[in-house]
Amino acid sequence: MEDAFDFYKSKPWTRNYDEGVPGELDIRTFPLYEILDNHVKTIPSETAIIFMGRRITYGELGELSDRFAGGLRRLGVRKGDVVALLLPNSPQFAIAYFGALKLGAVVTPMNPLYTQREIDHQIHDSGAKIIVALDQFYDKVKEANIDIIVTSIADYLPKRLAVAYSIMNRGPRINAHRFKDLIKSEPLRDRVSIDPSNDLAAIMYTGGTTGIPKGAEITHANIAANLQQLSAIIQNVERKANVKRGVWMGVIPWFHIYGMITVFLDALYEGGEIVAMPRFNPKEVMSAIEKHRVTLFHGVPTLYIALLNSPYASKYDMSSLIACISGAAPLPHEVAEKFEKLTGARLREGYGMTETAVVTHVNPILGKYKVGSIGVPIPNTIAAIADPDKPQLLPQGETGELVISGPQVMKGYHNMPSDNELVFFQCCGHRWLRTGDLAYMDEEGFFFIVDRKKDMIKYKGYSVFPREIEEVLYQNPCVKEAAVVGIPDPVSGEVPKAFIVLKDECRGKISESDIMDFLKDKVAHYKMPRQVEFRDELPKTAVGKILRRALREEKQRGNHT
Repeated sequence: MEDAFDFYKSKPWTRNYDEGVPGELDIRTFPLYEILDNHVKTIPSETAIIFMGRRITYGELGELSDRFAGGLRRLGVRKGDVVALLLPNSPQFAIAYFGALKLGAVVTPMNPLYTQREIDHQIHDSGAKIIVALDQFYDKVKEANIDIIVTSIADYLPKRLAVAYSIMNRGPRINAHRFKDLIKSEPLRDRVSIDPSNDLAAIMYTGGTTGIPKGAEITHANIAANLQQLSAIIQNVERKANVKRGVWMGVIPWFHIYGMITVFLDALYEGGEIVAMPRFNPKEVMSAIEKHRVTLFHGVPTLYIALLNSPYASKYDMSSLIACISGAAPLPHEVAEKFEKLTGARLREGYGMTETAVVTHVNPILGKYKVGSIGVPIPNTIAAIADPDKPQLLPQGETGELVISGPQVMKGYHNMPSDNELVFFQCCGHRWLRTGDLAYMDEEGFFFIVDRKKDMIKYKGYSVFPREIEEVLYQNPCVKEAAVVGIPDPVSGEVPKAFIVLKDECRGKISESDIMDFLKDKVAHYKMPRQVEFRDELPKTAVGKILRRALREEKQRGNHT
């Protein structure tokens, strides 16, 4: 094990960092509310958030969150209490988030698409004492045994839009505290003492792609570390592009850890601007990029695919973009090439997890990168390949489970000691987190995900990796989205089945046999899908990650033929 660790310990990947990115940082721990407090002192009049045309400065955001913190204290919220947020990307999310942190409370953001049952589960599991919800979601929380604070999307719209919205959306009858009343409270000027390495900033729930969502306990230090790691990369790119203040596109949901850290918090940490968008609409996103000269864009493959396939793709000037990152799912090479040609920006694949708060790998943005790779570990992060069933590391070049050690790795799962025993192990003087992803590392330190452990298909003893087949399917010019899953088979154990969404111009013109013919000289016989099913859409998480698990469960229930 020590011999295997020697190669990882040497961090060969740092030789491929962009020029100007240090191999090691002096990571500082701090309470997250310091991010906003510092900018209130230094750049109070600079724009922090642009929302539907309304601009909110750092000074305003600081004052509003102070007042919201005062309102929460008046309602009995104290250090360690959990505050749930059922909100879209909006000023209210930012105000409530920092307001809670200033009290020493813990935030647990929720997916607005959750059903009442799913919301009840997160409230109960996290122990939330109070919830801040959009009025449109009130019916989902009104029966919960919890204090409710309600806000309207109109509360922070420009006046003209707010009036129009109020006329068109009367909303449900509500019996709850009003957000706009709470921010009239006496502002909280003092700050609660925080131990960044032990005190929680958030309980972030996994997307449920592998079962019941688990709450990852994320400390202030975890997030502070990842922001400094990201900053070393982002500031380097901005320097090379002569960008003084970055503008982030805020369309990835902030309730998801990807959007919360790489967009919402990272933009504020850098003192930049966020164009906050409560929903994804390709035309609106491209229009906002042109209007606000957006420089940084974080997305998922399905989002980039939707932008490329929009009839408006060539009608907007997106040349302001300098760096785009794709995460949460594999980025097809064809998509990256077309997007870079359209915008002139660099689009690179990265990797992270809820449990690593959030980023662990990214392809160098300006320098060497490898197609199909998640990139290299970011500063102060060690990644390795481990035996999936034993607490030991494997030599470079072998395929096994990707494991991570770094300051951004979560404290543990909330109230799940048995799961913590399974996901963590000690080796070679480090605490390692098992990711559940099968991967390998090449001799230069670039990592390649082979597939999820639970997604691997066993066909007659052969290991078949869905991602490999999906990558080939995306090379077909008619394929818009693709997912491959294993279907139980009495003879072979499992057989691969492909689910495909065709591009509009190809619908009704492509058959199952056409797909089989396309694949037959590109993948081995045992990897060939035995069935192809065309769909209008594929099930996805709120952040846009295709849910293979949902497709498998459909087949097991016999919901589709």
